[in-house]
Amino acid sequence: MTLPTSGPEGTPAVPDDAGLLAPGRAGSPAASATGDRAYLRALLDAEAALTRAQAALGLAPGEAARAVTEAAASGAFDVRSLADRARAGGNPVIPLVGDLTEAVGAEHGPYVHRGATSQDIMDTATMLVARRTLDLLLPDLERTQRALAGLAAGHRDTPMPGRTLTQHAVPTTFGLKAAGWRSLVLDARDRATAVRDALPAQLGGAAGTLAAFTAYGAEDATALPAAYARELGLAAPLLPWHTLRTPIADLAGCLAFTAGALGKVAVDVLTLARTEIAEVSEGSGGGSSAMPHKANPVRATLIAAAARRAPQLAAVLYGSLVAEDERPAGSWHAEWEPLRELLRLAGGAARDAAELTEGLRVHPGTMRSHLALTHGLIVSERLSAELSRILGRSRAKELLTELAARAYAEGRPLAELLREQVELKDVDLGDLTDPARYTGSAGALTDRALERR
Repeated sequence: MTLPTSGPEGTPAVPDDAGLLAPGRAGSPAASATGDRAYLRALLDAEAALTRAQAALGLAPGEAARAVTEAAASGAFDVRSLADRARAGGNPVIPLVGDLTEAVGAEHGPYVHRGATSQDIMDTATMLVARRTLDLLLPDLERTQRALAGLAAGHRDTPMPGRTLTQHAVPTTFGLKAAGWRSLVLDARDRATAVRDALPAQLGGAAGTLAAFTAYGAEDATALPAAYARELGLAAPLLPWHTLRTPIADLAGCLAFTAGALGKVAVDVLTLARTEIAEVSEGSGGGSSAMPHKANPVRATLIAAAARRAPQLAAVLYGSLVAEDERPAGSWHAEWEPLRELLRLAGGAARDAAELTEGLRVHPGTMRSHLALTHGLIVSERLSAELSRILGRSRAKELLTELAARAYAEGRPLAELLREQVELKDVDLGDLTDPARYTGSAGALTDRALERR
């Protein structure tokens, strides 16, 4: 696509979709890999590979394969014109075939798109775009998991309040929290890898029977989809999947999960980075247009935004599983934009997550001080178990309930109130009231989690 040199009143021209309202993916590798030019490249790659696959099986001259491949690589195709003309047939493949045929020339032009249908090319190009985008997303997930592994190991024994339903529950460690984040990221990595490696080419012809290829001379048309897949580096499909949309559903699931897994990290960081909590902070926070003192957790904010949008986009793709006949009207077309946006959201979130986790600052002193906010009641679970053996379950509960109320009313530590109890004068409370000594198996669980590669 040729862009104008200037916009209205001489302002510099910009691409139609530079990401002005999408800072989470603007400038990301995923944004480039899913743009209109990238999609056009994938469509042309799919067309050229089809002719090469037919040539490999003796269904087209080698010269035709070379001519189509050279024409497809020439860059002589106008994205904007293709988009405008796509309205006539409902997809961009129809005008592209005409332009590519013209570019190839009269001698070999008849071998362009021979035997295929628009959906074959569109679906295959979509798989190419998805694979190329996942190839860029996965290294950012790897960066993220490595950064989280370092945080988990470095803070294996750093105590902090565990929070349930927004309130302090029992102590945990930041190492275990980071190990949990990493586990989610590894789950996303493994799912994305499996989906990427299984993305199939699509080739079935008009109704998924491969009939046209037989008409053009193929003795065994069922061999052609595998040859086509080899040309593209995609998986060979068992069947044409015009209306069997498992590959799209798999992409929807893994991308929505990836956004959600990274979103969990982000919302935890957003909570822990609040001014009133300040147990972590982003390495380089963003500024405010009105308040110079602010360092906003921008990376976490953008990841959280992506995680909130992803499920609805995935829902559209799952809805397209209900595809009637051998080519549906509408459900296939409904996939293109939400799938591209999902790829962009997940890719942008992965980039931001790598930057977030690599620069995350942890404040152990603040975490330790917060353990005392409940006057020692954060270890009431432990004390209940220990005192039940001494006083009996009923009396232990009664005493702790009474002292909990006094701890808040008098602003005194629970340990101090316990030492004043006559019935406990011979009991060595020792470390029982130290929150840092009640992190259970957090260290061992962190070690176990870090064994996963």
